Amino acid sequence: MHDVLIALLVLACLLAASFGSRTLYERVPERHRVGDTEDTVRLFANFFVVMASLVIGLMLNTAKNTFESVDKNVHAYATELILFDRTMKHYGPETAGARRSLLAYTEQAAARMEQSDAVLSSRTAESLLRGAGDIIRALKPADDDHNYLKQHLEDRFGKIYEMRWALVEQSEGSLPAALIVMVILWLVLIFASYGFRAPHNIVVGTSFVVSSILVAGAIYLILDMDVPFDGMIQVSPAPLQRAVAELRLAP
Repeated sequence: MHDVLIALLVLACLLAASFGSRTLYERVPERHRVGDTEDTVRLFANFFVVMASLVIGLMLNTAKNTFESVDKNVHAYATELILFDRTMKHYGPETAGARRSLLAYTEQAAARMEQSDAVLSSRTAESLLRGAGDIIRALKPADDDHNYLKQHLEDRFGKIYEMRWALVEQSEGSLPAALIVMVILWLVLIFASYGFRAPHNIVVGTSFVVSSILVAGAIYLILDMDVPFDGMIQVSPAPLQRAVAELRLAP
């Protein structure tokens, strides 16, 4: 939700800067509207255009890498859940309770992830996952083969638990707030400088409105992509849904 608010704030600031500077131009004394002054302002504006372009490109690349990394980790996480269940099945009926807890956790994770809910950081979901681990640790192997399987299950559970918390940490986004504020200020300065000496006609006014909407939309998409489990662009729950199907199929 905060992504939408930031985008709307950017839109309002850009429109106010562009149309406000157009209105201000006629009220500025003549000596401040000479050609050299306008050329200097244009040079500064061009400098900030380059800076803003570079930083926005950096933000887009960072958000893209975050999104792709989380998406890859979700696929790996679903695979680990399936393999964990298969290993428990191979151990024997003693792991039936752990498998039920794992299935309940995976079902909840898939359902809530589809609803843009931060299930990975849910304490209820964590208790289901830890319940499976508690059952595994309480197993009493009858022979060397089962002892090996128990050790393998404990190692795999530790990896799953670690991956879960890694995904929780990645779900918060990685773009610093100071960088976002700086880019917004640069964009406001750019639009104000362009609007300062722009002619008063419908073509110019429409151009400012459309440009402001597109820039605000780009900022929104970058911020939305940086938070992979929420918003319009989010990581697909399909890997966890496939994991649920696999866990249900295995008796």
